[in-house]
Amino acid sequence: MAEIATEHDASNHRYVAVLDGTPIGEVVYRDGEDGRVFTHSEIVPEHEHHGYGTQLVRAALDDTRAAGLKPIGRCSMVRNFLAEHPDYSRVPPR
Repeated sequence: MAEIATEHDASNHRYVAVLDGTPIGEVVYRDGEDGRVFTHSEIVPEHEHHGYGTQLVRAALDDTRAAGLKPIGRCSMVRNFLAEHPDYSRVPPR
């Protein structure tokens, strides 16, 4: 499986998955009082089922936790990742 680059597009409240210079997916969020709420995620169909969604979500959650924010999954990809990796639901101490 190829590695993707993940870009945080803060002005548009999203993380973008980039493969060989081409955007192939995104995770959209909004920041709220309770934490960073992930509302939508997708990988373009021709790149689904290659693990890119997992790489994207992991990078977005790593960045969220590093910022001291609690991740909240409202979209299925993030919600499923958090269910499988409950340690990501906790904010690490600063």
